[in-house]
Amino acid sequence: MKFTGRDLLLCLLIVALFLPFFLSQPLYAAYHDFNARHAVFLGGIKFAVLSTIGEVIALRIRTGSYADLKTFGVVPRMVVWFFLGAWIVMAMRIFGAGTPPLADYICSADGKIVEAMKGGVSWYKLIGAFSISLLQNTAFAPVFMTLHKITDTHIMNCGGSLRAFCTPMRVGDIMAGLNWKAQWSFVFKKTIPFFWIPAHTVTFMLPGEYQVLFAAFLGIVLGVILAFAANK
Repeated sequence: MKFTGRDLLLCLLIVALFLPFFLSQPLYAAYHDFNARHAVFLGGIKFAVLSTIGEVIALRIRTGSYADLKTFGVVPRMVVWFFLGAWIVMAMRIFGAGTPPLADYICSADGKIVEAMKGGVSWYKLIGAFSISLLQNTAFAPVFMTLHKITDTHIMNCGGSLRAFCTPMRVGDIMAGLNWKAQWSFVFKKTIPFFWIPAHTVTFMLPGEYQVLFAAFLGIVLGVILAFAANK
């Protein structure tokens, strides 16, 4: 696959998005403060930008060009990712708060896992992070992935245009046309245990202010992996 000028522009865009936060301490401090007060809203923006970039990169790898971007529906996907991203942030908060006490109860750890989640790297924190990832990816992820597939299909059915938001989404028809065998045998059965559970274990080992950003980056990584796998 030949590197083109549009690839260079995409790389420069990614650098331009993050470089200011490394160069300007006041800007990073403002981001940190805003993230602490408006985590759900900012989480939606992170996913809208990063996950859409990941999908564009995956499209480029699969097709070898950006020719399909018009029907791909970049703007509608960004809008959908904003709401999906906010939903993910809420799920991370819910599972992150509720799972450690459950893990303490199951392991008879006397509160050590809950306490460990507030500190640095330890075996108890690893147990807690793995427990959160396991529950989130078995209880929440399948529903999320299916909904994401439905919205993607609807956007594609509408030619990637903004009329997707004015056109009734025929959820039943879309679900009837999904390849459930592939959804189960690959998306659920392989990506969840072999990618998402280990990756989100690492996510929940990180300090809270970095978890959502890292989770959004994982979408880019998986998109690239899946694109290469599709080409193979």
